[in-house]
Order: sequence, then structure tokens, then C-alpha cells
Amino acid sequence: MKQEKNQCAGGAVAEQAAKDAEFMRKALIEAETARDAGEIPVGAVIVCGGRIISRAHNLTETLNDVTAHAEMLAITSAANAMGGKFLPECTLYVTVEPCPMCAGAIGWARIGRVVYGAADDKRGYTRYAPDVLHPKTTVATGVLEEECRRLMQEFFADKRR
Repeated sequence: MKQEKNQCAGGAVAEQAAKDAEFMRKALIEAETARDAGEIPVGAVIVCGGRIISRAHNLTETLNDVTAHAEMLAITSAANAMGGKFLPECTLYVTVEPCPMCAGAIGWARIGRVVYGAADDKRGYTRYAPDVLHPKTTVATGVLEEECRRLMQEFFADKRR
């Protein structure tokens, strides 16, 4: 996994940051849908060629399936849309750092770029399996981090009441 470096010329960095924020907002909409359904509020979108090819949110409670994480569902949908299991030209936007299971699937799918909002210090892949992504995958973190973190914190605060 490679952390992205902001070495693009001119406005390319600002342009990429704007695109990342735009697509992360779409992932946040998915996360809000999950929250409204009583699911842990994680949302994901996969983008290829500048357009969203899949979107998903957690459905573990709805489907009674521990593997029904937003990332897993989005990868399956994207693979179907692209007609193949490898997604090297795609970017996954997800509101929270993927868990090791999802990061493994991201690695197997060879997704070219991962962008996530809030880190998951307790269950995120960087804690347990930092080398699980494909070696060519680049990662950008902290996109709309505060909004992504706040959604999770509010969800769990409401659950504790």
C-alpha cells in the first residue's frame, strides 16, 4: 500500500481533493441510510472513469450476515458492473477505515485507490493487517473526516442511551 503524496502540479491536487470530497459526500449519504435502518453507519461508493459504478451501506443487521459490510457489497456490485473481479482502475470511497476482512477483499479485487474518512483505531486494517492491500493500491485518508467521525460517534452515543 502506498500513501498518496501531494506532488501533482498546479491545481491537480486541489481538483483531486474536490473530487474526493464530492464522492465522499455520496458515501456519507449511504452511511446515513444505514444509520436510518439501524445499521452501523458506514457507506461506500466505487468510482471508475469519474462516475459511480456501485454504492452500498452496511446491511449486517438487515441480512443477518456479518460479511455484509458496505465495502464488501460495493465490491460485489462493482465487479458485476465491470464484468470482472479485478478493479484496478477504480477508487473506493468509504466513510470509515476498512476492517481487515474488507481490506482483504479490497486487496483481492486489486482496487487501485482507497479513500476513507475516519480512522478506526479499534478495528481498522492498519492496526491488524497493514500490508493486506494490493501493493499498487494507493490510500488517501481523512477526507471529510470530521463528518464521518461525527456520524459514527452520534450513532453509538444514541445506542448507549
